[in-house]
Amino acid sequence: MKSIKPLFKSLVCVLSLASFATGSLSAAEKKDIVDTAVAAGSFKTLATALGAAGLVDTLKGPGPFTVFAPTDEAFAKLPAGTVEMLLKPENKTKLVDILTYHVVAGDVDAAAAMKMTEAKALDKKIIKLEVKDGALYLNKSKVTTADVKCSNGTIHIIDTVLMPPAAKM
Repeated sequence: MKSIKPLFKSLVCVLSLASFATGSLSAAEKKDIVDTAVAAGSFKTLATALGAAGLVDTLKGPGPFTVFAPTDEAFAKLPAGTVEMLLKPENKTKLVDILTYHVVAGDVDAAAAMKMTEAKALDKKIIKLEVKDGALYLNKSKVTTADVKCSNGTIHIIDTVLMPPAAKM
């Protein structure tokens, strides 16, 4: 019987990750946005950045929020040294601006987002939304997994970090 327990734990882990990745009803709905992202394991850079920016408590709050969450692979696409530079305390304002550009107030599911042409992020800047070949794009970032429901909103997983437009002078 002892040999079955590790196999069972592995199976439960795989099934949990599969249900998270497909956005189906799962334990994610009982966790807030931050805990859901951390549990997924592919958002370590995002979690670190949220901590450095002081945004963890905000995204653990009641919301609701819609978060366009870049994966670790998305952060890896940035030029070398960018993440390390943004995580420095002296760059906190820039980091907050970038991270809040990934969050929209309210709970916007994929069906609603696909009908929109733009959304206003928490940083008050506009994200362009477009449907191409049946997929939702935000600026140039593709939503790879939609509608991961959490206790305080929804996560849509994206393949590229969104960069907010520069302030107009």
